[in-house]
Amino acid sequence: MRIATELPRTPTVLEHVWIPMGDGTRLAATIWLPEDAYEHPVPVLLEYLPYRRGDWTAPRDAQRHPWYAGHGYASVRVDMRGSGDSEGVMLDEYHPQEQADAVEVIAWLAAQPWSTGNVGMFGISWGGFNALQVAAERPPALKAIVTVCSTDDRYADDVHYYGGALLGIDMSAWAATMFAFQARPPAPWRVGDAWKQVWDERLAALEPFSHIWMAHQERDDYWKHGSVCEDYQSIDAAVLAVGGWADPYRNTVLRLVEGLAAPCRGIIGPWSHQYPDIERTPGPTIGFLQETLRWWDHWLKGAETGVMDDPLLRVYQQDSVRPATQYAVREGTWVGLDSWPSPEVSEMAWNLRTDTLTLAAGTDGHAVVDTPQHNGVDAGRWFPFGNPSDLPPDQRSEDGRSTLFDTPPLDKDVNILGNPRLRLRLRSHTARANIMVRLCDVAPDGSSTLITRGALNLAKRNGMDRSDDLAPGEWVNAEVELTAIAWNVPAGHRIRVALSTTYWPWLWPHGGHTALTVDPDHSELVVGHLAPEALLRKDITFEVPEQAAPLGVTPGPPEGSRPEREVRYDPETDTWVLTVDPNYGGHRIYPDGLVYRESALETYTISGNDPLTAEARSTWTVGLRRDDWDVLIETDSRITATATHFRLTSHITVHLDGDEYFVREFDSRIERTSV
Repeated sequence: MRIATELPRTPTVLEHVWIPMGDGTRLAATIWLPEDAYEHPVPVLLEYLPYRRGDWTAPRDAQRHPWYAGHGYASVRVDMRGSGDSEGVMLDEYHPQEQADAVEVIAWLAAQPWSTGNVGMFGISWGGFNALQVAAERPPALKAIVTVCSTDDRYADDVHYYGGALLGIDMSAWAATMFAFQARPPAPWRVGDAWKQVWDERLAALEPFSHIWMAHQERDDYWKHGSVCEDYQSIDAAVLAVGGWADPYRNTVLRLVEGLAAPCRGIIGPWSHQYPDIERTPGPTIGFLQETLRWWDHWLKGAETGVMDDPLLRVYQQDSVRPATQYAVREGTWVGLDSWPSPEVSEMAWNLRTDTLTLAAGTDGHAVVDTPQHNGVDAGRWFPFGNPSDLPPDQRSEDGRSTLFDTPPLDKDVNILGNPRLRLRLRSHTARANIMVRLCDVAPDGSSTLITRGALNLAKRNGMDRSDDLAPGEWVNAEVELTAIAWNVPAGHRIRVALSTTYWPWLWPHGGHTALTVDPDHSELVVGHLAPEALLRKDITFEVPEQAAPLGVTPGPPEGSRPEREVRYDPETDTWVLTVDPNYGGHRIYPDGLVYRESALETYTISGNDPLTAEARSTWTVGLRRDDWDVLIETDSRITATATHFRLTSHITVHLDGDEYFVREFDSRIERTSV
């Protein structure tokens, strides 16, 4: 990492700026500018988030916004309505109000005296999502966006559902995370005396988002809103789409470079859920700010930077590795492709009967898939954050609980690129069932490294917008699309297809025990194979990462250590407990004197091989203290289920200056329509 000590233009910062909305609500912004921007106006870059620019994202903001200002841009970080220091309430993620506000913000930015009127928008995760969503609204001033680790399909690729199954691990955990965020107050030293009124309005409107998300179990109009895949033609701003092979949102990059009519380029590296210049594993990092500067300079300043001469898609073809929960660097090769789908990627297929070996086939040639409820405890984190325990460990334990189909040792390398697909002929013993597919790289010593995976709630086999129960005992055809990946499986290794009916806590189990029978004769694995010649070009390079000077946040004292991820089994009660500390940053002290404390713990429990014992729980403790102002927020959120309904309970207690200030309980029952 290189710290930029000298920049072409000297940045200055407007710490707290109010941006007025048409309904009178004010949104809070920090604006970094070249100090001569009033004399020499500049284009504007917008990052628009609910994650509190004054504390939570402040260290990350300091790395990039001043850097952009020093390269001739007004770089703006806005707290969304109902978050951080902004007024109003946040009703849901990606609510129409969020997009309408962004359109107003862009118009305001374009009209400022230090602005040329050209605006770009960028962000990772939520900010990447709404950059796409706002681009689809076509605000006249928005000329280009950079979207990182985002999705164009809110139902298919986010924290709610996976293959049409309820994503138990993050449906609960992310709703609980946002519940804790929604309850936090604005900062009195920035907002002034009105801070308490703004906070009271925020607390009065508080409701866990999971109540909304779980009421929409099929891909209905709720999920279509904000999913730009519904109409790619609605986007005319230029799109740079970026993803990481260790991040779950990587499908989006391939879909965007294929589907958008607007100018588009894609980059997929080995990264986790982070900007590609941030030194969180796996690496290698790239000079991402410089890469985006080329994009902005071309589309917002009209400079000839060569970005449109770059390949349509630059991907990092990863080498095979032994299983580990963290890699400092993933070895591999950057490859440039001029189209997607690419003629350099051909299909390879393996029939599960004739081209693989299995110990699961019975005398009738069929294979039964019937796995224990705790299968999935070695899945790793849904969106790896670059922490030591995020990635899946050796899959041999999970493989032992699954039904396996192995290729013979490969006689040549297979360079998997794209979305593998498993076409299955199967029958179910029950009306509802899930199927989980893992693709593994099995070394000669037997170690099993997860390549990628995919799931299908078989009630959604005919479409994610509907629910069709299975007729027990009746054969059906189903196709499971696995998450996109680039992976070299070397000669001498085997490719393993591992099937399971359970994957806790990723897939919330249906209400009863189920088993599937697979017909291997009519089932096949299909993967894209990148031509070996593409790996020899080695013509894709990036600069060394560069950032602005760090903010100067110091770590606060830890409250004791605990594992980031721990699996416990109690044989007496036949109970499996997975605990996860998401480790978003812990305690820290900011240069303005704010002492910030944060502790979160996710707990996933299942007992007695009984799907109805599944419980997901998430607790948060957040402390904010500065001078004589002291806020403590404690939340506890749980999801359980019967055969017919989910039960969602949440509790929040807020203390202000040592006194109990706000307490509320939430208890909701939601019918299980298809999950």
